[in-house]
Amino acid sequence: MSIARLFPRSSFFRFLTGMREVQTRRPVTHTPAPPSIHRTFSTTPASLCSADANQNPDRYFAALTQNKEWAAKTAREEPDLLASLAVGQRPEILWIGCSDSRCPETTILGLKPGDVFVHRNIANILHAADLSSSAVIEYAVRHLRVKHIVLSGHTSCGGVAAALGNKQLGILDPWLVPLRQIREQNLDTLQSLSADEANTLMGELNVREGVKTLKQKSVVLEAIEERGLTIHGVMYEVGSGVLRELDTNDTQEQLKARLVSYKTEA
Repeated sequence: MSIARLFPRSSFFRFLTGMREVQTRRPVTHTPAPPSIHRTFSTTPASLCSADANQNPDRYFAALTQNKEWAAKTAREEPDLLASLAVGQRPEILWIGCSDSRCPETTILGLKPGDVFVHRNIANILHAADLSSSAVIEYAVRHLRVKHIVLSGHTSCGGVAAALGNKQLGILDPWLVPLRQIREQNLDTLQSLSADEANTLMGELNVREGVKTLKQKSVVLEAIEERGLTIHGVMYEVGSGVLRELDTNDTQEQLKARLVSYKTEA
C-alpha cells in the first residue's frame, strides 16, 4: 500500500537527465576551496596498498587501493574534473538522505563529484532545531545557491524499522521521536500492513514531514520566492535502484500562504 505518486517527467528528473547529457564541465568561477586542514596519508605497510583489492581481506586497505585506481582512471578520462574541483564547487542539488550504506546519492543519481551537496543522518529525519542539518541547508541555499533540495527516504530503512518497534535504543530514542510521532498518528493504518509495507509507508510519511520542515525555514522560503528554488521528496527503492518522486508540491495558494505567514512573522 503506498501513498506515493510517480512523476517520470518532473522538473527534478528532467534536470538530472540534462546533467547526464553534459559532456564537458563549465569552469568553476566561485566558492573557492578553503585552506585544507587535512593531510595526504599513505597506508602502511606499503605492500597492502599495492595488493590486489579483490585479494585483500582488509576492506579498508582494499578501498584505499581502489581509490588510487579511481583517481588515475578519472585523471585519464576527465583530466580537467579534479583540477576544477580543487578550485571550488557549485553543486545544483542539495541531497538530504539516510546514512544507510545502500543509498549513495552520487551513484544512484548517475552524477559526479561536485554535482551534489550532501547531508545524511539516521532515517533522513529533519529536526527543526538540529544545528547540523540547519547549517548544511543554510550554506547550500544561501552560499552555494543550489537550485534543488531533494529529501530522500528509502525502502527497508533500519531507522524506520526501529521507530516501528518499542525497544529502548539509547541515544537513538530522542532522535527517532519524530518518526514515532508519525507511527502513533497513523497506527491503525500501519498495523493493517505487512512489515515491508509499513516500513515503506512510514518512510514516505517521514519524507513528507521533512519537506514541511524545510518549507518552514526562512532561508528556504526566501530562495523559493526570489529565485525559484524547488524542493522534492523522493523514495529510493533499494531492491530496484529506482527513485520515486512523491507529490509534495504546494499549490500556488499554499505557497502564497507560506510566504505571507513568513513575512508576517519576520
